[in-house]
Amino acid sequence: MAEGGGPDGRAGPGPAGPNLKEWLREQFCDHPLEHCEDTRLHDAAYVGDLQTLRNLLQEESYLSRINEKSVWCCGWLPCTPLRIAATAGHGNCVDFLIRKGAEVDLVDVKGQTALYVAVVNGHLESAEILLEAGADPNGSRHHRSTPVYHASRVGRADILRALIRYGADVDVNHHLTADTQPPFSRRLTSLVVCPLYISAAYHNLQCFRLLLQAGANPDFNCNGPVNTQEFYRGSPGCVMDAVLRHGCEAAFVSLLVEFGANLNLVKWESLGPEARGRRKVDPEALQVFREARSVPRTLLSLCRVAVRRALGKYRLHLVPLLPLPDPVKKFLLYE
Repeated sequence: MAEGGGPDGRAGPGPAGPNLKEWLREQFCDHPLEHCEDTRLHDAAYVGDLQTLRNLLQEESYLSRINEKSVWCCGWLPCTPLRIAATAGHGNCVDFLIRKGAEVDLVDVKGQTALYVAVVNGHLESAEILLEAGADPNGSRHHRSTPVYHASRVGRADILRALIRYGADVDVNHHLTADTQPPFSRRLTSLVVCPLYISAAYHNLQCFRLLLQAGANPDFNCNGPVNTQEFYRGSPGCVMDAVLRHGCEAAFVSLLVEFGANLNLVKWESLGPEARGRRKVDPEALQVFREARSVPRTLLSLCRVAVRRALGKYRLHLVPLLPLPDPVKKFLLYE
């Protein structure tokens, strides 16, 4: 068999670039290959050439291809002009393509939406344009990560704030479909996939606070069922445990206490000084945790947590509309 050949003897994606590009075209282009050769629409989106986009999309032949997933000459990943413009952060091109009919939530071959790649590349303006146009703030269920998770990991509080404003879910949702109910839904078996965990692991305090203010579950950061018995041995058993293990400063612990975390989920009594030392626990953070667990929480604090849970995270944004004094509203919102 020739190098790079497939099992049926046909040429496959060998080490040479052009062969891989040809294979991607055959597999993923949603138009005949001769049409995919014309990549002017995609190239203009890549370089941010708005005038060329205007000129091309005056023609019906190009307008009908606005959602074409083509292998463009500037790269090999089959995707739409909108996805390309969002990746590069050309907000004016993103806005124009949407107004000309580009579908905002089409995914590429990796399951990434235009919003997700805008967030990954740190383009706030493009992300806000997509969100305003109706893009799903949670990205695609076909991709393992979410815009919220990535913004939390890299500490982009400005992008995270925009995602939350447009209704992004700040908890992990492992339901296979929107209407799936337990026991048919997947169970959380690791905190690593959770935005709260990743923001703590990277010590992004502002993002950590934003997630909690938006209603993130302070114990497991998950919507569905949790199976702690299937957590990896030695891995954190809850968000508070993770905060302590990652050596986060005391402010992280204080926030979890304020937002009603269950302190009894942390099993630190069984750990000797040597084990704690290996985990590089912040002494001040550990002291705050111990003090919080040694005394009852105030009635005022318990009431705030109870009211927020009764409202639910999807209605917290309505708190400013309640017929309450402004200080009470700010108190409920942790402002």
